[in-house]
Amino acid sequence: MPENLAHAELIAVLVAVTDNEPRVMTLGVGAALPSGPFETGHRSLQSGLRAWIESQTGHPVGYLEQLYTFADRDRAGEASDPHRQPRHISIGYLGLVREQVALGSAQPEWRSWYEYFPWEDHRDGRPIVLEKITDQLLIWADGDETRRQRVEFLFGLNGSIWNEDLVLQRYEMIYEAQLEKEPGFGRQMAGDHRRILATGITRLRAKIKYYPVVFELMPDSFTLLDLQRMTEALTGVRLHKSNFRRQIDQQNLIEETGEMSGETGGRPAKLFRYRSAILEASALSGARLPYSRH
Repeated sequence: MPENLAHAELIAVLVAVTDNEPRVMTLGVGAALPSGPFETGHRSLQSGLRAWIESQTGHPVGYLEQLYTFADRDRAGEASDPHRQPRHISIGYLGLVREQVALGSAQPEWRSWYEYFPWEDHRDGRPIVLEKITDQLLIWADGDETRRQRVEFLFGLNGSIWNEDLVLQRYEMIYEAQLEKEPGFGRQMAGDHRRILATGITRLRAKIKYYPVVFELMPDSFTLLDLQRMTEALTGVRLHKSNFRRQIDQQNLIEETGEMSGETGGRPAKLFRYRSAILEASALSGARLPYSRH
């Protein structure tokens, strides 16, 4: 009987926010995420991934954390034969950077993550595409009460509240219903990269509510409006301005720089910076970005 082998691929969800748009680094005209095999010469998984990102995109990487290990046999083109060689394992990572021009060798491009999940951006109201998706999902769920309840819960129907943290669960349902390739339902990606991107968005949307990781994406100095718009871009929903600013003050995460910004289009606004000296205390005390919608 042939020996079962595993091929480990390292994949990066590299995120930046530019002009209030969450963007992800892609390769091959937006068709894939930066990735490469874990090789014997790599000192660790993370160092291996950093090497692939540098060679493929030329973009520096700072914050990086492991997302999840994907080894489903029925995803990413895997055959159902249990003796298939090699078994494909994808190890996903989430990276946060400030966007720079990418000059790597693999056609690197920054693209909005809402190109891949257009139903996730609710900043200007409920997206039109969401009605088309839910109509088809309800047809798929017809006659199955459990399925119908799942559709309503995940997509905010029939009195259910839209939960922006359920990005992966929504995509998995669309995939289960075999709707992921429908026209208008988001840009496609190679293999299981779109699922890994959904996992990265889910992790980041959840994490910014309990850990000040969003400051990895902010410039060195910023206005309170900049910080609110950054948070809204990532979560895909609008936040209550007064509550946001009041809770920012209570969290004690930022301090004034003593300078003013003239880029607001109106009155000059105070510039702030992140108080990195209290990062450890923030983590221990549960400091988080405030989250109160309109």
